[in-house]
Amino acid sequence: MKKFPSSVRRVALLAAAGALIQHGGLAQAAADAPAPDATNRLLPAAAPAASSAAEVRNALQVGIDANAANNGAQGDVAELTRLIQSASLNELRTTYNGGYGASLSLYARDLTYYVALFQDKQFWRVIKLQDEARAEEVYASLARQTGQLADTDIRRMKLQAQTAYIERVIALSEDRANRLQADLDVARNQQAKVAEYQREARDEALRLRGEKEKAQAQLRQVQQQVQYLQQQTEAGLPAAR
Repeated sequence: MKKFPSSVRRVALLAAAGALIQHGGLAQAAADAPAPDATNRLLPAAAPAASSAAEVRNALQVGIDANAANNGAQGDVAELTRLIQSASLNELRTTYNGGYGASLSLYARDLTYYVALFQDKQFWRVIKLQDEARAEEVYASLARQTGQLADTDIRRMKLQAQTAYIERVIALSEDRANRLQADLDVARNQQAKVAEYQREARDEALRLRGEKEKAQAQLRQVQQQVQYLQQQTEAGLPAAR
């Protein structure tokens, strides 16, 4: 015999109790009511109360439908999320393309397959199946779809990486250019200093040459004077043999 959830049983019992109360109330009202007159005969006769068994069956069906509606309102996405959080699923296949992905998981307890499409770890679409072949087919389709969806993102990421690389190369090139410019400035400054030093050295050399020539001339003059004075000093003396 099929067991129903406790909430469904409570709904059924309340419905049955309501039916019995209604049935008893109608019976008492019929006993207390006066005999029908012509006016009352023009009114439609009250519908007979349903049997308690029929009321129970109807109440049970209403409870089952309400329970199913509540479960369905949460959706397969929420159901898959709960199963993942409780570690109740076996992940069979997963495909990633950029920020998109597709996964195929198995809920072994009732052999139910969950095929999911997600973006940035957020489930976007979930298909719940119990046909293994169909689940594989749907998974393959969603895996291909992730490739198509990710094309734009992949191109964006590649362009972003290329642009960042070019910017880094530009920064390195600018740094190298700055260093070379600094070296060139140093070389130019040093070259100017060297040129000034060379000019000063040449001027100093010319000055020293002039002083040397002047000193040499003075030296020759002094030597001549010494020689003359020596001759004068030795005048009248016999010559050296």
